[in-house]
Amino acid sequence: MRSKLQKLGFIGVGMVAGILASLNFSANAGKEAMGGLPVEELRSFADVYNAIKQGYVEPVDDKKLITHAISGMLSNLDPHSAYLDADAFKDLQVNTQGEFGGLGIEVGMEDGFVKVVAPIEDTPAWRAGVKAGDLIVKLDETPVRGMTLNDAVKRMRGKPKTPITLTIARKGESKPLVITIVRDKIKVQSVKSKLIEPGFGYLRVTQFQEETIADLVKHLDKLYQDKENKGAELRGLVLDLRNDPGGLLHAAVGVSAAFLPPKTLVTSTDGRTEDAKRKYIAAPEDYLRGYKQDVLKDLPAGVRSVPLVVLVNGGSASASEIVAGALQDHKRAVVMGTQTFGKGSVQTVLPLSNNTAIKLTTARYYTPSGRSIQAKGIVPDVVVEESANGDSQALHMREADLERHLENDKDKGAPPAKAADKSKAPAPNGKGGKGGKEEGDEAAPVKPFEFASRNDYQLKQAMNLLKAWQIIRKP
Repeated sequence: MRSKLQKLGFIGVGMVAGILASLNFSANAGKEAMGGLPVEELRSFADVYNAIKQGYVEPVDDKKLITHAISGMLSNLDPHSAYLDADAFKDLQVNTQGEFGGLGIEVGMEDGFVKVVAPIEDTPAWRAGVKAGDLIVKLDETPVRGMTLNDAVKRMRGKPKTPITLTIARKGESKPLVITIVRDKIKVQSVKSKLIEPGFGYLRVTQFQEETIADLVKHLDKLYQDKENKGAELRGLVLDLRNDPGGLLHAAVGVSAAFLPPKTLVTSTDGRTEDAKRKYIAAPEDYLRGYKQDVLKDLPAGVRSVPLVVLVNGGSASASEIVAGALQDHKRAVVMGTQTFGKGSVQTVLPLSNNTAIKLTTARYYTPSGRSIQAKGIVPDVVVEESANGDSQALHMREADLERHLENDKDKGAPPAKAADKSKAPAPNGKGGKGGKEEGDEAAPVKPFEFASRNDYQLKQAMNLLKAWQIIRKP
């Protein structure tokens, strides 16, 4: 028996070494990792592995055990590192193109449950009234507790026109809500725009994707050529990043570059490997990917000088925070709204064999002035709540609310970022059983909040600021 366990121990050591090699880490990182392999811990792993294989109530496939071991290793590092099986890896690649099948929500994990970071605009979840901060406790009849995030996302994905029932705990509700949503093909429109009134434009980025930079240029051209504007220069522009969960780094650099002088520092990253130590500037080599020519070279002349207000909220995360932080640090725009999500970490997708991959947190990113956004977010220059009386449309979860989130390395001595108030949130019901009135109330249809509508209080305040700006600038 002992010799068998030792053999398994050697297999475990070889497995870890093989994974490290396959990830193609730099020589220094490889030496550091390989130089201190914990033999005793690996032997314990082999003992557990053998005990499961021999004594578990049902036979367990070797591949399943190893996959769960890898998944657990990654998911316990931080909220954003994860193992991607073949389906999840394919979904990730499809998502960056802006089209996929499912409900249309950006999610994370908290206390073993799925928590909504933000519903994606114009998707089934958004139309059904799912809100940022909602805690999903059941998917159909299956409790979420115990699932990995990838497992939960798989269940929410599915063929268009098929229904799924979410049981949701929401702040201010005495009972869990039961919401049935019909899946659909999700095609996210990355950029939207409209002329609010002559001279004042509105530009919204819903998610940072492969085509975001090119779409941004098209919409800016459209605003400057709008008939109501009569070909005149814009006197003010609102860039709306509210509820934008982020996306591709190079797209964030490109959006920032549209409003900043060439060669301006947009963001920097720092990690343990040399590849993770980088500076990104407003230059084609840092924002072009898949384009043969610079898509920003034909921007209207006034874009880099037009008075600019950037709207953010607790649903603005990652790439959104890179843009807001860069424009704020360079004093190119006034940032208005509420404190952002605070995701200041970089995830690198490292392909493995069999079309699988791992998503590994490899660096933190920083604003041009060196601020870390991690677990803190961007604090607006002008704080404006979502309504005149201070009510919020949703309970915005932030990075600081997530278990095992990375610390802000620039503010280690400072008090932790204020987390979302959970005191009034209903306790999640993780028990099994049938849904319905016994477990929750069927949610009444909720009209989703419409950005840039007449009821958009934050946008009204942004417009007031831009108009006041015009008065101040007049000689």
